[in-house]
Amino acid sequence: QKLNASFKDATSSPLKKKDIKVFKGLDFFPVDSNFIVIAKLTKIENAPIFKMATTTDRTPLYKEYGFLDFTINNKTLQLTVYQSQKDLEDEQYKDYLFIPFTDETSGNESYGGGRYMDVMLTDIKIDQTIQLNFNNTYNPYCAYNEKFSCPITPRKNHLDIEIKAGIKDFKKH
Repeated sequence: QKLNASFKDATSSPLKKKDIKVFKGLDFFPVDSNFIVIAKLTKIENAPIFKMATTTDRTPLYKEYGFLDFTINNKTLQLTVYQSQKDLEDEQYKDYLFIPFTDETSGNESYGGGRYMDVMLTDIKIDQTIQLNFNNTYNPYCAYNEKFSCPITPRKNHLDIEIKAGIKDFKKH
């Protein structure tokens, strides 16, 4: 409800003006507890800082923070989690980690460029596990409006499984 309200508000919405006029709400997969998993984090020591490709010429600085290993429907999966170097400079976002991913719904039921999930450093447990809730995944703003610059999901973050959780592709009317 909060997300839909922000999309209806012209001052905060990523939507184009013509899309705001007819916006009825975002479409989500039904909440499914099978897509709430515990992942084991393996931190990458001394990872180099790199320029992440985006949908524009912008190249924000990131580093690979670690690997997240988890299981969904008896399938072992892995995602790389990233840390924005710009976020480290901002007290409000310094604990954020970024997980872009694609899956077998990408380009069909979900946005072709992938979806995003944020996790917090403060949510990592002492045993180096963290909960991933794919029901909370969201589309990058460029899924709604090409004027936005969005990180492109690295190929290695493709999950060879359907993640029918979180936000669906935005259908323009």
